Amino acid sequence: MSKSNLPHVAVIGFGEVGRIFAEDFLKAGVERVTVFDTAFADKNSDASKALTHYKVVPTTSAIEAVKDADLVFTSVTAANTLAAAQSVAPGIKKGAYYLDINSASPGVKREASEIINKAGGRYVESAVMVAVPPHRIASPMFLGGTHAKDFMALAEPLGFKLTFFSEEIGRASSVKMCRSVMIKGMESLITECMLTARTLGVEKEVLACLGETLPVPDWEKFARYMLTRTLQHGKRRAEEMREVAKTVEEAGVEPRMASAIAVRQDDSYLLGRGLDLSQGLADLVDAMRAAQDTQKKAAE
Repeated sequence: MSKSNLPHVAVIGFGEVGRIFAEDFLKAGVERVTVFDTAFADKNSDASKALTHYKVVPTTSAIEAVKDADLVFTSVTAANTLAAAQSVAPGIKKGAYYLDINSASPGVKREASEIINKAGGRYVESAVMVAVPPHRIASPMFLGGTHAKDFMALAEPLGFKLTFFSEEIGRASSVKMCRSVMIKGMESLITECMLTARTLGVEKEVLACLGETLPVPDWEKFARYMLTRTLQHGKRRAEEMREVAKTVEEAGVEPRMASAIAVRQDDSYLLGRGLDLSQGLADLVDAMRAAQDTQKKAAE
């Protein structure tokens, strides 16, 4: 394994994405990967439990994690984008890159950029354009900011798939935010459609009609995939959609769809807790309906 030109990387946020990148950094030759997550305060959290499976160095604070790091990689929930930048700023090494892959609005990205650059770091905006798990570190990213091109030359040997988009912070994220209106919107539409169709006993006919209208090879498989994404990650997606709503509003458009999608994503996450996500589409929708009924009775 060859040595990386980035001997020390700090990962802020040790959720699913943070773990994937931490592991891939080590595989790519990074000598030291320090990690911090606010959830480390709870020894029973998923983030804390995951530490035993990765050869990373856990820390007790963001400042400790980023001390002497050449790259700070941040992957937190959308609502914590600014908090992450603020927590890192007092300890970031002069000239260290700060790669922000969080799904935040252009305005929030600009604020985070000001915080990091003022502290002496080099902020790089990133918009991840696909689901990370299948592609891992090679997930296509649009980059933005005045430090983006220099970062690309340093990072691409690690396995990143990077495209320079703009020196103006916020433009790369605007692509991501607009894309999310469609992708998360489709997830939410399919969820509502399948719950209703299954309740009325017409889901097979509905899927057949969709297959004739929209050329998806296997609508049942596609619908199940979209449902499981919301059930598993709806909380995080809802936060992102609230950032999307900010983006839409910043563009002078009423965020009616984006706001509604956030609500549906939140609802789906609540329905998905404790469900067996390996079930077929019909059984999965039935389980969602049962969970929905349970919630309604509890609220009465």
